Amino acid sequence: MADSEPVTEQPSVPGDDAGRGGPHHARHEGGRRGRGLGFLRETAIIVISALVLSWLIKSFLVQAFFIPSASMEDTLTEGDRVMVSRLVPGVFDVHRGDVVVFKDPGGWLDPVEPVDQGPVGNAVAEVMTFVGLLPQDTGEHLIKRVVGTPGDEVTCCDADGRVEVNGEPVDEVSYLKPGSEPSEVDFDVTVPDDMLFVLGDNRQNSRDSRYNTGNPGGGFVPMSNVVGTAFATVWPFDRALWLRNPGDVFAEVPEP
Repeated sequence: MADSEPVTEQPSVPGDDAGRGGPHHARHEGGRRGRGLGFLRETAIIVISALVLSWLIKSFLVQAFFIPSASMEDTLTEGDRVMVSRLVPGVFDVHRGDVVVFKDPGGWLDPVEPVDQGPVGNAVAEVMTFVGLLPQDTGEHLIKRVVGTPGDEVTCCDADGRVEVNGEPVDEVSYLKPGSEPSEVDFDVTVPDDMLFVLGDNRQNSRDSRYNTGNPGGGFVPMSNVVGTAFATVWPFDRALWLRNPGDVFAEVPEP
């Protein structure tokens, strides 16, 4: 019987799969594409998760705000960025002496024209503000100090020119702007339920509860309009500080 002819390797032909590396090369290319898509997918998950976390923090814990005016000098100056706790009111109560951010009850602020950054710039700014990566604009928000809480009788001025709360004079020197008087106008109000009476630390340059009696709410701030309490200045760095409640100022004030 004749011997079988040996099996020999066939030479590669241009265009043949074997000439390009065959199935092994295809798997290699597919692996690289898979790793690239996996990287993009993981990056997208990280970015989206970070944005969602930022939004949750802004909505329920902490939010940044920009100070647009001099009404709270020298505690806060124009251009400061402050961090505001969203746990007040709600988890924690509002106290006399707190610095609060609140939505305009109506008529306190003049209309503000937003800065036009172009369609793309405006869209980016809106998204970044929404998720909390940019400070909230103050077009409809104000920041003032709480002097009267529900039920308090707040009057000014006594024989020494001081504000009185429930008949007890309070010494506000620790936070009033140097040279500022407690009030240049007299007032005598009783704070309704679920309302606040607020004043700026720069009393002669603050459109606060004293000057909004003719607007909705009668100059008082509904508790539901309070966004939270400012607890820290974070920008500029040379003004970074904790905004502590001056509890000793109101320590002797009796409850209404």
